Amino acid sequence: MDAKEQVKPEPSDRTAALETLLSAARARRDEFNANQQISADVVEMMKAAGVYRAMVAKRFGGDEKSPAEFLRLIETISQADGSTGWVASFGFSAVYLSALPIETLEAMYANGPDVVFAGGIFPPQKAVPVEGGLEVSGRWSWGSGCTGAEVIGVGIKVEGGGPTGGLPLIAVTPAKNVQIVPNWDVIGMRGTGSHDMVLDKVVVPEAWTFVRGGKSSLDTPLYRYPSMPLAAQVLAVVGLGIARSALDQMTALAGGRTSITGQPTLADRPYVQTDIAKAEAALRSARAFFYEITEEAYATLVAGDELSVETRALLRLASTNAARVGADITLDIYRMAGTTGVFANHWIAQLMQDSQVIPQHAFLADTTWQNAGKVLLGLESPPGYP
Repeated sequence: MDAKEQVKPEPSDRTAALETLLSAARARRDEFNANQQISADVVEMMKAAGVYRAMVAKRFGGDEKSPAEFLRLIETISQADGSTGWVASFGFSAVYLSALPIETLEAMYANGPDVVFAGGIFPPQKAVPVEGGLEVSGRWSWGSGCTGAEVIGVGIKVEGGGPTGGLPLIAVTPAKNVQIVPNWDVIGMRGTGSHDMVLDKVVVPEAWTFVRGGKSSLDTPLYRYPSMPLAAQVLAVVGLGIARSALDQMTALAGGRTSITGQPTLADRPYVQTDIAKAEAALRSARAFFYEITEEAYATLVAGDELSVETRALLRLASTNAARVGADITLDIYRMAGTTGVFANHWIAQLMQDSQVIPQHAFLADTTWQNAGKVLLGLESPPGYP
């Protein structure tokens, strides 16, 4: 039975699988942090919940969901655990992998659409043309989810190669060809397993290389959605999920949290009442902008029209804003909690640390505010933005 003929799980099965995944993510956060990776059985739970087939084309047995549907799925998982949501977010990679030739995609999904991909792009390493393709050697960092991946992509540069429009060239190879170097020692998002990856003289056929952010080989609305803004969105929405978790848990905690100095419960303190209200408004506002521009952009593509540069910039801007608002809210909740949050194993400390990592990512860093402003003012933006 090929990918096109496979029977998809019933919606009820998918719902039950998602609940199983969420329960595991909540219960096993400490395990993921200690092991510096999401456990293998939980990656299998992600498959069962449809995370990795969600953005795969229907012609290959996938669900081909809209961007907003996938983003809401990642947000839900991130409320349970940020690292699990971050690793799950790379299910979106089916969109930029669609720049591979059709024949390559058919081979990739020959055994089904639940293919787990991870990648490390920078710094691009030299690839040498040899018989059979490109010989790739080097070391790459930031390989989120690489320990559970089946295929891995790495950034390369080929001397005398064709133009890429300033975008990175990616070589894709089975994970068995990659050595994982466990070195992910960070203050937050410890469970993402974003270790270094090493390749040593691995020959990658040219048909398994593509320009990340390049034109898709598929022509449905999902694959005309800009992959670079989507890459920022799937990370930013993790921050929204973490902030929602922090806000909900703080609201539940505040009614019973008293002070050893005899002060009122947190819920009875005016500054907490004010700050909780501000946080709720800020989170809902950031989410509204985030999903509004996502759905507007996708509707434009469904209608057969092209996205303007301004719309693409707004997708990036909404992502940067979501990541920053999520981080700010979670930090505010840490502050409100007082001494409760200073203990390393407390949920307040863990959520705060996870949330602060997200806007540090290059796709969401402070420079992206400036780049969005340039576009909105009619100025040129750097290659790959928006």
